[in-house]
Amino acid sequence: MKPNYAMELPEDFWIPIPLDTNNITEFSPFLVPQDHLGSRGIFYSMSAFMFFLFVMGTSINALTIACTVQYKKLRSHLNYILVNLAVANLIVSAVGSFTCFFCFAFRYMVLGPLACKLEGFCATLGGMVSLWSLAVVAFERWLVICKPLGNFTFRSKHAIVGCALTWVFALIASLPPLFGWSRYIPEGMQCSCGPDWYTSDNKYNNESYVMFLFCFCFAVPFTTIIFCYSQLLFTMKMAAKAQAESASTQKAEREVTRMVVVMVMGFLVCWLPYVSFSLWVVNNRGQPFDLRLATIPSCFSKASTVYNPVIYILLNKQFRSCMMKMMGMSYSDDEESSTSTQSATEISKVGPA
Repeated sequence: MKPNYAMELPEDFWIPIPLDTNNITEFSPFLVPQDHLGSRGIFYSMSAFMFFLFVMGTSINALTIACTVQYKKLRSHLNYILVNLAVANLIVSAVGSFTCFFCFAFRYMVLGPLACKLEGFCATLGGMVSLWSLAVVAFERWLVICKPLGNFTFRSKHAIVGCALTWVFALIASLPPLFGWSRYIPEGMQCSCGPDWYTSDNKYNNESYVMFLFCFCFAVPFTTIIFCYSQLLFTMKMAAKAQAESASTQKAEREVTRMVVVMVMGFLVCWLPYVSFSLWVVNNRGQPFDLRLATIPSCFSKASTVYNPVIYILLNKQFRSCMMKMMGMSYSDDEESSTSTQSATEISKVGPA
């Protein structure tokens, strides 16, 4: 006779998986491998992918923080925000990606309910800090280049305030599931955890929490990013038109355009699948869907710990130079830095006085 595992599970972690069986209790995501959701090859492939994200995400972001500590020239207001982004990514990769790697290797949430809560909280916290940091970066670029406030100077203290706000907003978003507004439970192939957006238990008010996340933690940062970067592109085109004979300004306009497109695309690749899927489930209660599909957007969001640093940090000449020096590799960026400084000076003249 097979044991009834549901009797051993904490209530707030249990989710009934819709299967063609009358006895779903034997499929506990905390007690038995979830082989009914996929082959072992899929689980092991996911484990290898999460291990890659853990190693790369932890290494790149830890190196970013170490470089900033060692080299004083990196301690500028913009780099403070980038380091804040690196800290958030480090939390997601060190806790979220590592937990997923370990659990995918065993094919279920082998670490138990407490680790599920911890992983869900850390992944949500780091993800929200990352989202808001991207918005702060966009806002800083808008203030510095477009000069909407005239002679206002964005200083280090403003960057620190911006970084502090990202953590406040992230805690507002990630703490409620620990106190009864929604909950952190296994998602996708039941080897990672996140907010409960696919059950309709009125006890936890999951629908309202999902809408709160969408409005406050996606729509607001995304709108900020789109507005600021669209204004930045407009200013750059004005600069290029006003200084049509300046090769450096024309080059800067092309570089910034390319950078903005990559940044916005990275943001959408990271979060749009997760947001879209969760909103579809919330607004289509009763419609059948494959629970395994939830693994895909979760992977995209965790992969941001690798490609965010590539976009925002490794493409930053100062960070790239210092990282290579720290690793004992020679690098000369004097000519590039000179060109960049000249371009920035010319562009800033287009903004309002």
